[in-house]
Amino acid sequence: MGACCSCMRDTSSAGSANGGSANGMNPQDDTSILPIADNEREAVTSLLGYLEDKDNLDFYSGGPLKALTTLVYSDNLNLQRSAALAFAEITEKYVKPVSRDVLEPILILLQSNDPQIQIAACAALGNLAVNNDNKLLIVEMGGLEPLIHEMMGNNVEVQCNAVGCITNLATRDDNKHKIATSGALVPLTRLAKSKHIRVQRNATGALLNMTHSHENRKELVNAGAVPVLVSLLSSADPDVQYYCTTALSNIAVDEENREKLSQTEPRLVSKLVALMDSTSSRVKCQATLALRNLASDPSYQLEIVRAGGLPHLVKLIQSDSIPLILASVACIRNISIHPLNEGLIVDAGFLKPLVKLLDYRDSEEIQCHAVSTLRNLAASSEKNRKEFFESGAIEKCKELALSSPISVQSEISACFAILALADVSKLDLLNANILDALIPMTFSQNQEVSGNSAAALANLCSRINNYNKIIDYWNEPKGGIRDFLSRFLKSDYATFEHIALWTILQLLESHNVKVVDLVKNDEQLISGVKRMAEITSERVQKSGINVNGNEDNSNNNNNNNNSTGQHGDNDSRNSEPAEDASLELYNITQQILEFLK
Repeated sequence: MGACCSCMRDTSSAGSANGGSANGMNPQDDTSILPIADNEREAVTSLLGYLEDKDNLDFYSGGPLKALTTLVYSDNLNLQRSAALAFAEITEKYVKPVSRDVLEPILILLQSNDPQIQIAACAALGNLAVNNDNKLLIVEMGGLEPLIHEMMGNNVEVQCNAVGCITNLATRDDNKHKIATSGALVPLTRLAKSKHIRVQRNATGALLNMTHSHENRKELVNAGAVPVLVSLLSSADPDVQYYCTTALSNIAVDEENREKLSQTEPRLVSKLVALMDSTSSRVKCQATLALRNLASDPSYQLEIVRAGGLPHLVKLIQSDSIPLILASVACIRNISIHPLNEGLIVDAGFLKPLVKLLDYRDSEEIQCHAVSTLRNLAASSEKNRKEFFESGAIEKCKELALSSPISVQSEISACFAILALADVSKLDLLNANILDALIPMTFSQNQEVSGNSAAALANLCSRINNYNKIIDYWNEPKGGIRDFLSRFLKSDYATFEHIALWTILQLLESHNVKVVDLVKNDEQLISGVKRMAEITSERVQKSGINVNGNEDNSNNNNNNNNSTGQHGDNDSRNSEPAEDASLELYNITQQILEFLK
């Protein structure tokens, strides 16, 4: 969030109210105020001259700054007011990095008890706080304390400008934690409930700026800001709604905060769902993002659906706004994780819009979320499976599989792997010529992509009634199934070795004469299997496990446990999965060799 609105009155009218010039300077305005010293009179005269030529002068150094500083340190209240108003007017038009010599007199003015001076000084400081360097320097010079003091007063104009200044200061990361621990959050939370909309906007904007780190969000929650932010979701002001939805979205990033929200804010979801129909696009988008973050938890995944979120989301993913599409597809992706939601999402009409989102080639994120959602919905029930295949999802994923970014390929390969697990889907996938995509994807340098593709390919070779497609793809494309098996046997990666061996075993158990002959007559494959038999045998022997799966309780094990303590325990625990994998690979190789006899 950038600069907040300022509530400072027009400087010329404020000056006229003092009975002085347009810049509020009349040394003889009030006889009850102390007389003006000669150096002050000279400063006034000089300053009036400088202001006549202000577009050509630098007021942050030299004579102009000296004149202003003289008035600030005067005991004459009118001169202090004049200096404050001049600073406010100058900083509104000319913002740049300034020195301590500029900030010090403004901070002195902030300590005044006079409301006019407070209003103008807060405005001046807030104007300078638009600059990134100034933000840091203001906090370093102790600017937070007087600003917090001004926020706790009763003057609405002072409150508005003080909060606006803190809002600007909070846009710099270096300042956020200092503000969060300065005592500013409690008065900011109180002012967020102000009946004055300008104060409310600035306060909620400042609270939003404090939600960009875990530590600050924790401080914000502890300051009691959450109930206020939730209540303001019902505000009629779109700016306040935007600040509050965005702040709550950020707060919901943290698991502990989501848990607390679920216990203390029962109306949060229904309010956010209602805001998905807001006339403000940015409010609509942030409400959807907040629901997405909440939907990281299973309880919220269900609650969003119960609150009527699906009709809004299916409408939003078909909008013309990229941010809205991204927010809504990310949200439905999280909601689709819960098994109880899968059928409801399909019934709500999401499948075809999700497939259309795969055409958003300029948005990798949209494609990823769309494929991930389709994967979650793919095999939830026979009815959903049928609608999934009719939606064109397979054809579109196959089309994108070899040309999309790695992140999208990863989601597509995972989707194929899930689909290939269901026996009822296997022939449909094979008849859709999915092997045209799967076989080349096993060459991917990304292990997730190649591994998922290989797992899908392996499952498609298992327990099917018609092996014609397996035979057709034995040698093509790119070396076909046989080359995939050969490569994975030589990968020196246990998971890939397991996939290859398991696939070969499934093919040998297929009872299809042609398929069995293809495997048995392939010297390269047989050589690879025999090599793996030797390797796995050595691995099993080194692990101290006999072929019956009993550990060899030799002195080696006992010595490890006795001599190394915790380190030995960790070694034992970490070695178990490797030992189990070695034994399983050994057993598969032995089963394959039996077939080859």
